[in-house]
Amino acid sequence: MKKEYTGRSFWKYPLHKKLKVAAAHIFLAVLSFVWLIPIVWVVLTSFRATKGSYSATFFPTSYTLDNYIKLFTDTSVFNFPKMVFNTFIVAAANCLISTFFVVAVAYTFSRLRFRGRKGLMNVGMVVNLFPGFMSMIAVYYIVKMLGWTDGPMLRVAMIAVYAGGAGLGYHIAKGFFDTIPISLDEAAMLDGASKFQVLTKIIMPLSKPIIVYTMLTSFAGPFKDFMLAKVLCGANADYYTVAIGLYQMLDEEYIAQWFTSFAAGAVLISIPVAILFMCTQKYYVEGVGGAVKG
Repeated sequence: MKKEYTGRSFWKYPLHKKLKVAAAHIFLAVLSFVWLIPIVWVVLTSFRATKGSYSATFFPTSYTLDNYIKLFTDTSVFNFPKMVFNTFIVAAANCLISTFFVVAVAYTFSRLRFRGRKGLMNVGMVVNLFPGFMSMIAVYYIVKMLGWTDGPMLRVAMIAVYAGGAGLGYHIAKGFFDTIPISLDEAAMLDGASKFQVLTKIIMPLSKPIIVYTMLTSFAGPFKDFMLAKVLCGANADYYTVAIGLYQMLDEEYIAQWFTSFAAGAVLISIPVAILFMCTQKYYVEGVGGAVKG
């Protein structure tokens, strides 16, 4: 039987309540508008026909698709297609490996009890507080010692750097696992399930939102990271990621001719992340809404 909606209409609230709600909506609308301005500007700039980094008007006076075409045809200076390929390979591998590490560490600390657990959690939290660029020099010399600074092994080096310490970012996933009642694990083990079966048959299906979140952040990482990728690649342009390529388009010798193409590249690299989000967003609804189905 369909329940009748009994909530109060906005117009039935007292005046002070209406003012608070209206003020909150206006404030959020203004914030949304301010937040969208840079995004709209980048998109408009990517279609701007005039070159250079400066424009006297917010909206271009003329539009063109040449900025996008140039990225894929003029590869003598910046080989953008190859940069996208390098980044996609690293991002896809990092997405899978990092998600596995994060889920494994978070499940272990959330569900298992063993000697030294508290100490390991504290060490992981302290280490994770330090920014990644503090270890760049040490990471570079370790990678160089392994012989991974030349050729295709550079991709392996970037995957190892991005995914190697992913397990230290277990805190958000552990917090989510902690909200799942431990009684579900106990009931399953009474029925003969192993801890691995509890993880794959119970915890994982209920944890789709946090898994999707971990996948998205892991996949997007190589697309936006510049420093670690630049330190590892050095002058080896054949293995540049899009972050390095787009940053170099802003150099003094290139910015006059490549700034609008830089904006076009910034728009293009957002597409893979947006596609992944669109394909996985339903799991947010399923995971969050599953608890209220009845």
